[in-house]
Amino acid sequence: MNLLRHRWPAWSGVLLCLTLGTLSGCTIIPGNQSYANREESDVRLPVQQGDQLQPANVRIRPITAELIIDLFKSALPPVGDGTSSAQSATANDPRYRRQDPAAVPNYRLGPGDIISIIVWDHPELTIPAGSFRTAEQAGTVIAEDGTIFYPYIGVVKAAGRTTSELREVLSTRLAKFIERVQLDVRMVAFRSQQVYVVGEVAKPGIQPVNDVPMTVLDAVNRAGGFTPEADFSRVLLTRRGTTYLVDVQSMYDYGRTESNPLLEHGDIVNVSDRSYNKIFVLGEIARPGSLVMNKKRSTLAEALGDAGYINQATADPRWIYVMRGNSKDSPELFHLDARLPDAMLLADRFPLRPRDIIYVDAAPVVRWQRVIANILPTATMLNLTSQTQWPLFGARQTPFN
Repeated sequence: MNLLRHRWPAWSGVLLCLTLGTLSGCTIIPGNQSYANREESDVRLPVQQGDQLQPANVRIRPITAELIIDLFKSALPPVGDGTSSAQSATANDPRYRRQDPAAVPNYRLGPGDIISIIVWDHPELTIPAGSFRTAEQAGTVIAEDGTIFYPYIGVVKAAGRTTSELREVLSTRLAKFIERVQLDVRMVAFRSQQVYVVGEVAKPGIQPVNDVPMTVLDAVNRAGGFTPEADFSRVLLTRRGTTYLVDVQSMYDYGRTESNPLLEHGDIVNVSDRSYNKIFVLGEIARPGSLVMNKKRSTLAEALGDAGYINQATADPRWIYVMRGNSKDSPELFHLDARLPDAMLLADRFPLRPRDIIYVDAAPVVRWQRVIANILPTATMLNLTSQTQWPLFGARQTPFN
């Protein structure tokens, strides 16, 4: 059989490649396949069905004025984005907050606290703080077992009581030895209770709990305030083995005072950073990549603008997609047809969420050019090979039988 006698034109190879590529679903096209003309996702995604996750195709919702109105009607102050195992800080949980917000708990004494006990008209029972002694040095330290020793009375249980309750106990017992006792108990140093403030604060460390009730925001302010990288909406409060998600940003935006709970001894306040609040802009974009949201506030128009907008030479403005896989129940897919500049008004009203993916599809002619750009070098090589003269055979082609 003569293999080199008949020469195939270069365009025949190109036609063959294009035919095979068409039959195989354009798999030879570089990059992602076209996302146009779809009403639902071709990839099966984990969708919440009942109490379990099931693979299913997700319908694509067009971004229209009706959708924007529905989003604004259903918009609620954020109660947690479901990105961790932390429970919502606004849950009606007695371990997290008091049922009566107006009831402010009194400080109760504990081991290590220093108090000052003053008995009027009886200086022998009151140790004065002179010029060489501070109030802490002259005060009474509550022992590790929660007791104190006082003259005439002996050992008295102080831990777990307020200063008013301890004053009543001391006055009652001293009344057996002193007529008309006038006694006062004052706090000198708070050392038995503390909370821990870590994460994106200026001065992370231990904050003592005193007689002034301390909230999450108070603890952050005592630690120097938030750093520029702090995420106001992701403050984690760990209490007795349970972690709650405290959204301080919702308190600023919506006045939700329940997002600022009172702290207790042993609480851990961890201020998360902004690294999670990213959105991804991919596809035919001038500068594709990831963007960090500022306080979870960004719209589709802002994200496109920050990424340099779509590539005017390669993008198809009809097919702009927002893919949201971090929804509470199931993923969501949105489509924006931006052939008309007016569509950017809808994009500016479409709010984004952390971890959203924006994808801009390529124009059909661009995909065709990419196919040609990949096939042309191969076709050119085949054409040159078919025209090669073989000098070892007298500068002529010799058939192989």
